[in-house]
Amino acid sequence: MTKEYHLPCPIAHSLDIVGDRWTLLIVRDLLALGPRKYVELQSALSGIAPNVLSDRLKLLVEHAVVEREFYEDHPPRARYKLTRKGVGLRYVIYALLEWGNKYEYDALALLHDDCGHEVKLQHICERCGTEVPSRSLKRKFKKREAARAAGQPF
Repeated sequence: MTKEYHLPCPIAHSLDIVGDRWTLLIVRDLLALGPRKYVELQSALSGIAPNVLSDRLKLLVEHAVVEREFYEDHPPRARYKLTRKGVGLRYVIYALLEWGNKYEYDALALLHDDCGHEVKLQHICERCGTEVPSRSLKRKFKKREAARAAGQPF
């Protein structure tokens, strides 16, 4: 089963759910291909053990990242689909895609459907709509225990 970090950090809490091997690939496939049956996921993810796929799906369902949708009662058969929370992981998948293309295996691009050009992730200020370069970002702790764990004043 999964091991948890038990750290007061949003990244650690997120990794408690999606940080295990295969988990983000399951999310990737559900994001790209839409709802899938268990056997379709297993077929797409060659090399995943059935018990690992079951464990990962159970964890994702438990944390409302994925939901099971039954399409047959006898015997019970389900397909898995991303929830709104799960679809929110698309930016994580896109960021990993960009990083992987740049440093590991340049094999896939995300294209703007209207003009056909490649798109990139960027930081946009929520208030003014301006693109913010990474060098202009700073952290603001919202919880005392997170600041304390990072050795920062609150």
